[in-house]
Amino acid sequence: MSKVSFIVSAFRALVISSRVSSILSAFRALVIALTLASCERFDLSAESTPQKGNLQVRVFQIEQTAFETFTRTAVSDVCTRLNFAIYDEGGSRLKQINQQSSAADFGQCAFQLDEGNYQLVVVGHSASSNPTMTAPTKIQFTNATGYTDTFLCYGEVTIGEDPVDYKVSLDRIVALCRFVITDEIPAEVKKLRFYYTGGSGAFNAVTGLGCVASKQEVKFDVTPSGSKQFDLYTFLHEQSDNIALTVTALDASGNELYSRQFDVPLQQNHITWLSGAFFSGSGSSSTTITGVTVNTDWAGETHLTF
Repeated sequence: MSKVSFIVSAFRALVISSRVSSILSAFRALVIALTLASCERFDLSAESTPQKGNLQVRVFQIEQTAFETFTRTAVSDVCTRLNFAIYDEGGSRLKQINQQSSAADFGQCAFQLDEGNYQLVVVGHSASSNPTMTAPTKIQFTNATGYTDTFLCYGEVTIGEDPVDYKVSLDRIVALCRFVITDEIPAEVKKLRFYYTGGSGAFNAVTGLGCVASKQEVKFDVTPSGSKQFDLYTFLHEQSDNIALTVTALDASGNELYSRQFDVPLQQNHITWLSGAFFSGSGSSSTTITGVTVNTDWAGETHLTF
């Protein structure tokens, strides 16, 4: 081999070796970069919160109420359960989230939705379980779940490209009959049964009014030294309406000892106090209450006696 050929071969080997070295260096750098990137992703995932969806719903206000003498502010002060439901424009339920007051995020939730128009229903209550919410036009409680102070927000929401933060205010939609016994409860009476019709155990979330003809029933255990005040909730079909109430005192075996009937005028968002001597009167009687003036101011209450 001539000197010229040797020099050319040596130069080529040097170039190839340099290229291999560069490739190896580049590969090492790539491995290091991928390792660092993998570590960064792991750390971010550990610290980040899960995706919350493009519709954030937050309960920020409960309607101020005269049901008690104090001002209620926190959501958990007025209800132990919240139900959030999303429906399409036709009223078909798409998603529902149920919360109890023990949850850390009580009062806020999120939905991931496609772009479009939706109906949102938020219900606050303290029933023993959640109502049936298959359609927004019929939110159903039952005698088994019980009837409690109930609050509602209904709204129509449009989802576009940007996330929506929807702050809701819940309004009371029940009427309350507060039944108060002023005489002594006999020792043989173990339960009071309240059976009433004319109201509704379900409501239309769009109108906030009752939507079915219910036969509502509530039973309370009683003792001579126990409470003499009993709260009966219903959803009225109109802003004001009457319920037919039958109150029955039962012994330990369920036998009827006393019974009285009342025709009670009620108004949505309003307390009607119904009080009197239940046991010292006739064992069976009927009372019709008429000529009641209802204070339209939210702070008002109606007091009736029997």
